[in-house]
Amino acid sequence: MVTSRWKAASAQAVSSRRRGPVLERAILESALEQLSTVGWNGLTMEGVAAGAQTGKAAVYRRWPSKEDLVVHALQAGLPKFDEVPDCGSVREDLLRLCRDMRAAMTSRPGHALLAVLHECDAEAAARFHEVIVEGVVEPSVELIRQVMRRGIERGEVRSGATDQYVCEVIPAMMMYRSKVCGSEWTDEEFAALVDQVMVPLLRP
Repeated sequence: MVTSRWKAASAQAVSSRRRGPVLERAILESALEQLSTVGWNGLTMEGVAAGAQTGKAAVYRRWPSKEDLVVHALQAGLPKFDEVPDCGSVREDLLRLCRDMRAAMTSRPGHALLAVLHECDAEAAARFHEVIVEGVVEPSVELIRQVMRRGIERGEVRSGATDQYVCEVIPAMMMYRSKVCGSEWTDEEFAALVDQVMVPLLRP
Protein backbone atom coordinates (compact mmCIF):
# COMPACT_ATOMS: atom_id res chain seq x y z
CA MET A 1 0.00 0.00 0.00
CA VAL A 2 2.80 2.41 0.91
CA THR A 3 4.62 1.51 -2.29
CA SER A 4 1.48 2.13 -4.33
CA ARG A 5 0.97 5.54 -2.77
CA TRP A 6 4.60 6.44 -3.43
CA LYS A 7 4.29 5.38 -7.07
CA ALA A 8 1.11 7.40 -7.46
CA ALA A 9 2.73 10.50 -5.97
CA SER A 10 5.79 10.01 -8.16
CA ALA A 11 3.68 9.63 -11.28
CA GLN A 12 1.74 12.78 -10.41
CA ALA A 13 5.01 14.71 -9.91
CA VAL A 14 6.35 13.51 -13.27
CA SER A 15 3.13 14.39 -15.07
CA SER A 16 3.13 17.90 -13.63
CA ARG A 17 6.79 18.47 -14.42
CA ARG A 18 7.46 21.44 -16.67
CA ARG A 19 8.48 20.76 -20.25
CA GLY A 20 9.56 22.61 -23.40
CA PRO A 21 10.05 26.39 -23.20
CA VAL A 22 8.63 26.54 -19.66
CA LEU A 23 11.21 24.09 -18.38
CA GLU A 24 13.97 25.81 -20.33
CA ARG A 25 13.11 29.17 -18.73
CA ALA A 26 13.12 27.55 -15.30
CA ILE A 27 16.57 26.08 -15.90
CA LEU A 28 17.98 29.39 -17.14
CA GLU A 29 16.49 31.25 -14.17
CA SER A 30 17.94 28.66 -11.82
CA ALA A 31 21.36 29.10 -13.45
CA LEU A 32 21.20 32.87 -12.91
CA GLU A 33 20.10 32.36 -9.32
CA GLN A 34 23.00 29.97 -8.70
CA LEU A 35 25.49 32.38 -10.25
CA SER A 36 24.24 35.34 -8.22
CA THR A 37 24.30 33.40 -4.92
CA VAL A 38 27.08 30.80 -5.01
CA GLY A 39 29.06 32.23 -7.93
CA TRP A 40 30.71 30.63 -10.93
CA ASN A 41 32.86 28.26 -8.90
CA GLY A 42 29.91 27.10 -6.80
CA LEU A 43 27.53 26.57 -9.70
CA THR A 44 26.89 22.94 -10.60
CA MET A 45 24.60 21.34 -13.15
CA GLU A 46 23.08 19.32 -10.30
CA GLY A 47 22.33 22.48 -8.33
CA VAL A 48 20.77 24.14 -11.37
CA ALA A 49 18.59 21.06 -11.98
CA ALA A 50 17.47 21.02 -8.35
CA GLY A 51 16.60 24.74 -8.48
CA ALA A 52 14.54 24.16 -11.62
CA GLN A 53 12.88 21.11 -10.04
CA THR A 54 13.97 18.83 -12.83
CA GLY A 55 16.52 16.09 -13.43
CA LYS A 56 20.17 16.62 -14.28
CA ALA A 57 19.64 14.80 -17.58
CA ALA A 58 17.13 17.47 -18.69
CA VAL A 59 19.84 20.11 -18.26
CA TYR A 60 22.55 18.16 -20.05
CA ARG A 61 20.24 17.41 -22.99
CA ARG A 62 20.02 21.13 -23.69
CA TRP A 63 23.46 22.31 -22.61
CA PRO A 64 26.35 19.83 -22.65
CA SER A 65 28.55 21.94 -20.38
CA LYS A 66 28.37 24.48 -17.59
CA GLU A 67 29.86 27.11 -19.91
CA ASP A 68 27.18 26.53 -22.57
CA LEU A 69 24.42 26.86 -19.98
CA VAL A 70 25.79 30.07 -18.50
CA VAL A 71 26.28 31.68 -21.92
CA HIS A 72 22.65 30.99 -22.79
CA ALA A 73 21.41 32.12 -19.37
CA LEU A 74 23.25 35.43 -19.63
CA GLN A 75 22.07 36.02 -23.20
CA ALA A 76 18.46 35.42 -22.15
CA GLY A 77 18.59 37.27 -18.84
CA LEU A 78 20.65 40.43 -19.34
CA PRO A 79 18.52 43.60 -19.43
CA LYS A 80 17.93 45.11 -22.86
CA PHE A 81 19.20 48.63 -23.46
CA ASP A 82 17.00 50.30 -26.07
CA GLU A 83 17.01 54.06 -25.53
CA VAL A 84 17.77 56.58 -22.83
CA PRO A 85 15.03 59.11 -21.92
CA ASP A 86 15.60 62.70 -22.97
CA CYS A 87 16.01 64.55 -19.66
CA GLY A 88 16.66 67.92 -21.28
CA SER A 89 20.45 68.14 -21.04
CA VAL A 90 23.48 65.98 -21.72
CA ARG A 91 24.45 66.04 -18.05
CA GLU A 92 21.07 64.78 -16.88
CA ASP A 93 20.88 62.24 -19.72
CA LEU A 94 24.25 60.79 -18.74
CA LEU A 95 23.35 60.66 -15.05
CA ARG A 96 20.12 58.84 -15.87
CA LEU A 97 22.00 56.41 -18.08
CA CYS A 98 24.59 55.78 -15.36
CA ARG A 99 21.86 54.94 -12.87
CA ASP A 100 20.15 52.64 -15.37
CA MET A 101 23.42 50.85 -16.06
CA ARG A 102 24.03 50.46 -12.32
CA ALA A 103 20.54 48.99 -11.90
CA ALA A 104 21.30 46.48 -14.65
CA MET A 105 24.62 45.53 -13.05
CA THR A 106 23.01 45.00 -9.65
CA SER A 107 20.10 42.96 -11.01
CA ARG A 108 20.21 39.17 -10.70
CA PRO A 109 21.57 38.74 -14.26
CA GLY A 110 24.03 41.52 -13.53
CA HIS A 111 25.28 39.78 -10.40
CA ALA A 112 25.53 36.59 -12.42
CA LEU A 113 27.66 38.35 -15.03
CA LEU A 114 29.91 39.85 -12.34
CA ALA A 115 30.40 36.38 -10.86
CA VAL A 116 31.65 35.22 -14.24
CA LEU A 117 33.94 38.23 -14.62
CA HIS A 118 35.38 37.95 -11.12
CA GLU A 119 35.86 34.19 -10.86
CA CYS A 120 36.62 32.82 -14.31
CA ASP A 121 40.18 32.27 -15.41
CA ALA A 122 41.31 33.76 -18.73
CA GLU A 123 40.48 30.65 -20.75
CA ALA A 124 36.95 30.33 -19.36
CA ALA A 125 36.30 34.07 -19.57
CA ALA A 126 37.05 33.99 -23.29
CA ARG A 127 33.86 31.95 -23.74
CA PHE A 128 31.83 34.87 -22.40
CA HIS A 129 33.59 37.67 -24.28
CA GLU A 130 30.96 37.83 -27.03
CA VAL A 131 28.10 37.82 -24.51
CA ILE A 132 29.63 40.69 -22.58
CA VAL A 133 30.45 42.75 -25.65
CA GLU A 134 27.14 42.21 -27.46
CA GLY A 135 24.92 42.20 -24.39
CA VAL A 136 26.48 44.92 -22.27
CA VAL A 137 29.29 46.96 -23.82
CA GLU A 138 27.95 47.66 -27.32
CA PRO A 139 24.38 48.57 -26.20
CA SER A 140 25.77 50.90 -23.51
CA VAL A 141 28.11 52.61 -25.94
CA GLU A 142 25.29 53.05 -28.47
CA LEU A 143 23.05 54.70 -25.86
CA ILE A 144 25.84 57.11 -24.94
CA ARG A 145 26.27 57.84 -28.64
CA GLN A 146 22.55 58.71 -28.79
CA VAL A 147 23.08 61.17 -25.93
CA MET A 148 26.07 62.69 -27.74
CA ARG A 149 24.07 63.18 -30.94
CA ARG A 150 21.29 64.94 -29.05
CA GLY A 151 23.88 67.10 -27.31
CA ILE A 152 25.46 68.08 -30.61
CA GLU A 153 22.04 69.07 -31.97
CA ARG A 154 21.42 71.21 -28.86
CA GLY A 155 24.85 72.85 -29.14
CA GLU A 156 25.93 71.42 -25.76
CA VAL A 157 28.47 68.98 -27.17
CA ARG A 158 31.37 69.46 -29.56
CA SER A 159 31.26 67.78 -32.94
CA GLY A 160 33.16 64.53 -33.01
CA ALA A 161 32.05 63.52 -29.52
CA THR A 162 30.41 60.40 -30.94
CA ASP A 163 33.91 58.92 -31.23
CA GLN A 164 34.18 55.34 -29.92
CA TYR A 165 36.73 56.25 -27.25
CA VAL A 166 34.60 59.07 -25.86
CA CYS A 167 31.52 56.84 -25.71
CA GLU A 168 33.45 54.08 -23.95
CA VAL A 169 34.60 56.23 -21.00
CA ILE A 170 31.59 55.61 -18.75
CA PRO A 171 31.23 51.85 -19.42
CA ALA A 172 34.99 51.44 -18.98
CA MET A 173 34.99 53.32 -15.68
CA MET A 174 32.03 51.34 -14.38
CA MET A 175 33.57 48.03 -15.40
CA TYR A 176 36.91 49.03 -13.86
CA ARG A 177 35.29 49.94 -10.55
CA SER A 178 33.38 46.67 -10.45
CA LYS A 179 36.05 44.33 -11.81
CA VAL A 180 39.23 45.78 -10.30
CA CYS A 181 38.04 47.65 -7.22
CA GLY A 182 35.11 45.42 -6.30
CA SER A 183 32.88 48.37 -5.45
CA GLU A 184 29.84 50.07 -6.93
CA TRP A 185 29.06 53.65 -7.82
CA THR A 186 27.01 56.01 -5.65
CA ASP A 187 24.89 58.83 -7.09
CA GLU A 188 27.46 61.33 -5.81
CA GLU A 189 30.26 59.51 -7.62
CA PHE A 190 28.23 59.44 -10.83
CA ALA A 191 27.78 63.21 -10.55
CA ALA A 192 31.54 63.65 -10.06
CA LEU A 193 32.31 61.40 -13.05
CA VAL A 194 29.95 63.35 -15.30
CA ASP A 195 30.91 66.82 -14.03
CA GLN A 196 34.67 66.32 -13.77
CA VAL A 197 35.30 64.02 -16.70
CA MET A 198 32.49 63.92 -19.23
CA VAL A 199 31.27 67.54 -19.28
CA PRO A 200 34.80 69.02 -19.79
CA LEU A 201 35.50 66.32 -22.40
CA LEU A 202 32.33 67.15 -24.33
CA ARG A 203 32.28 70.93 -24.04
CA PRO A 204 32.21 72.71 -27.45
